[in-house]
Amino acid sequence: MPELSEAPFREARLMPVDLEVEHRDDGTILMRTRVPLRPYDANLARALLARCAERGDKPALAKRAPGSGDWVFTTYAELADSIRSAAQWLLDHVPPGRTLVISSDNTPAVAIMSFAAWAVGVPVCPISAAYASLGGDYGRLRHVLAKVKPAAIYAGNAEAVARALDALDANDTCLIAGTPLKGPAPTVDFADVIRTPATAQVASALAARAKNDVAAYMLTSGSTGLPKIVPITFDNMGANTTQCMQAVGGAATWHEAMLDWLPWHHAAGASVMRTTLLEGGTLYIDDGKPMPGLFGESLRNMREIAVSYINNVPAGYALLTEALERDCLLRKTFFSKLHLMLYGGAGLPQHMLDRLQAQAVAETGHRIMMTSGYGATETVSAFMAIYFNTDKVGIGLPMPGVQLKLTPYDHRYEVRVRGPNVMSGYLDEPAKTAQAFDDEGFYRLGDLAVFHDSRDFGQGLAFAGRIAEEFKLAQGNWVYGGQVRDALLKALSPLAMDLALCDDNRPFLAVLVWPNAQGVAAALGADTDLAGPALRAALGERLTRFNEGQSGSGAHIKRAFVLTEPPSANAHEISDKGTINRRTLLDRRRDIVERVYAELPDQAVVVVA
Repeated sequence: MPELSEAPFREARLMPVDLEVEHRDDGTILMRTRVPLRPYDANLARALLARCAERGDKPALAKRAPGSGDWVFTTYAELADSIRSAAQWLLDHVPPGRTLVISSDNTPAVAIMSFAAWAVGVPVCPISAAYASLGGDYGRLRHVLAKVKPAAIYAGNAEAVARALDALDANDTCLIAGTPLKGPAPTVDFADVIRTPATAQVASALAARAKNDVAAYMLTSGSTGLPKIVPITFDNMGANTTQCMQAVGGAATWHEAMLDWLPWHHAAGASVMRTTLLEGGTLYIDDGKPMPGLFGESLRNMREIAVSYINNVPAGYALLTEALERDCLLRKTFFSKLHLMLYGGAGLPQHMLDRLQAQAVAETGHRIMMTSGYGATETVSAFMAIYFNTDKVGIGLPMPGVQLKLTPYDHRYEVRVRGPNVMSGYLDEPAKTAQAFDDEGFYRLGDLAVFHDSRDFGQGLAFAGRIAEEFKLAQGNWVYGGQVRDALLKALSPLAMDLALCDDNRPFLAVLVWPNAQGVAAALGADTDLAGPALRAALGERLTRFNEGQSGSGAHIKRAFVLTEPPSANAHEISDKGTINRRTLLDRRRDIVERVYAELPDQAVVVVA
């Protein structure tokens, strides 16, 4: 087997690197690619129906049937018929100016209702199915319904949504049940919706769509509390789909088979669904999740479905890498056609990429191109990617049609962007909209980046932290939260599932740790108590070694605490993307934080040498 750094990359057809760079006197750098954005049809429903006519009986969507686990296929012809029928139903029941909320896991019905709404000018607001199942005061659901004022809600789990609507006194909203529900009116079955005879009204409404019509109200992840609502136009979506196709579409081959779990109520998952269908591919819906106990379904699918392109978050790649290292059948299928891997949602640790590439080289003799999907809900999806061969983890370079603005921020740059894929502002949030843009109209992502090589911009940018995650200790030293967190996760692997740094204006840095039960069992023994002294001792040893490689108090861990209660979505401790809302978490668990910083800490607190 060749050395990792010597192994060639498997061929990936990518856009050429051709940069136009402007340097300003104040150190600001403006950057764009000279590759022009291709023309595109912003009328997404029209584009899909045209594709359906071409593809006919080719499978468009596949989902395993409950019980048997067999794949059930929806063809492009069936998809088109259902979209037209659902579009007619929406014309009949949704008044102008009202919206359609979709609360469901990924199913063919979600794709049907989305494109049907886009066909007739009804904005879609997809939300996490968890909003209705969390219970409590339904804070996030209440917030969204008050903002977008839906006339109808499609619900995969209609019983949970019906209970929520009753609790919120919102029963005047029509509930479309994904499965039959014996509930109070107004409730209709989805099966009846797609049996509605389509009339010429659908074609007229489809032709009337304008590129600046609002297609969707997308929700931010809620990393600092209640989510902001982002109006996305058809032009925003069309531009972003084309940007992604130009940058990495030759390697991603969306027109072939795709396998994906990412939820369609978030930017990345929604982009995969739209792009695969618009390109005429077959999307296999993966019902797994990158979480212990749920990832087995994803592994089952990956053993069966070989793809050219895989899309995941760093937590998913961590679980996948462990599985690849022990499962030769999985490794054989997974790498058999693979030309491109993409990560998004958070920074990928370099050591994780190296382990993945080691498995690729062992199986194929080649490294596999790893790209990033760097963007935000406010930019529809990714507007930067790595479209050049590299071993380095990063956020890449701008895609066609966007201009990147890098403003100096200590030794790093703050990332800003403008282009046709960027929102115009938040729904009914003028103050937050004003804060989000600078005086030249560039959207502020709140992220920091550095060049891999300041003498060669073609090697791309690397993520260097989020401004909101950086804080000062009492003596004034900065803690670069994102960098420290990533380094700690590597140092504590496989004992830690996730962690949170604490705390602002304290005399030293500490960490709260959620243990990884499988990793602890493998490293310390199956009978290890996750709240016991053996794990605390092991964490203390790892943290001592970590500290030996650090300089300055901004990355030196003095104490730790093992958390047994998982992060609460209902209390906003965790965002919809699965990222920890650090400030909310620490405020809610103030009693634990005080124990960590006590002058004489109790035995549950790990005191690091």
